Amino acid sequence: MTRTLKLVSFDLCPYVQRAAIVLAEKSVAFERVDIDLSDKPEWFKAISPFGKVPLLQVDEHVLFESAVIVEYLEETEPRPLHPRDPLERARHRSWMEFGSSILADIWVIETTKDGALFEIKRTMLRDKFKRLEEQLSTGPFFVGADFSIVDAVFAPVFRYFDVFDEITDLGIFNGLEKIVAWRKALAARQSVIGAVVADYSDRLHAFLRKHDGHLLKLAA
Repeated sequence: MTRTLKLVSFDLCPYVQRAAIVLAEKSVAFERVDIDLSDKPEWFKAISPFGKVPLLQVDEHVLFESAVIVEYLEETEPRPLHPRDPLERARHRSWMEFGSSILADIWVIETTKDGALFEIKRTMLRDKFKRLEEQLSTGPFFVGADFSIVDAVFAPVFRYFDVFDEITDLGIFNGLEKIVAWRKALAARQSVIGAVVADYSDRLHAFLRKHDGHLLKLAA
């Protein structure tokens, strides 16, 4: 049975990127509709219980929360991205949650005006990526040659640092050779490239200027 899929998104949302990457990896046809979260349309408010993106509209049904969306796609579409082994699959889901915790730290890095809090979060990110380095295999992806949903989670994470690096060197990945190689491999993946608008970098720079946080004070 043919389903109509519509991904409701916001141009800078990393959680939307997760869903878009998984859809692309599984070669699923879908329509993408971007909204302005600062001026949410009434139709969106009516169907989004949390008022957040992403939403995946499946015919007349609405799914919300990116983890739910990607798991639904994994269960219903070919080209599996999770491991078959239940324990390994659960381990992947654990690292997906770890990725979400990193996104929470990045939000502070982007927006805080508090220099002390910024440094606390920078140290936390450094420590988290050190721990993640220990989990990586020979690459190029999280568990080797096969792209997984964990990769779809971390690709938007690394995309932030592409923009941060244009402002200052935070030193978070220094000496983390596996992380650096993983980041490079994900950036070259077509599904990752296509998950954002072409001027994503400019839009994120504009977002940073709007918040005028401590990060911009570090610009050379």
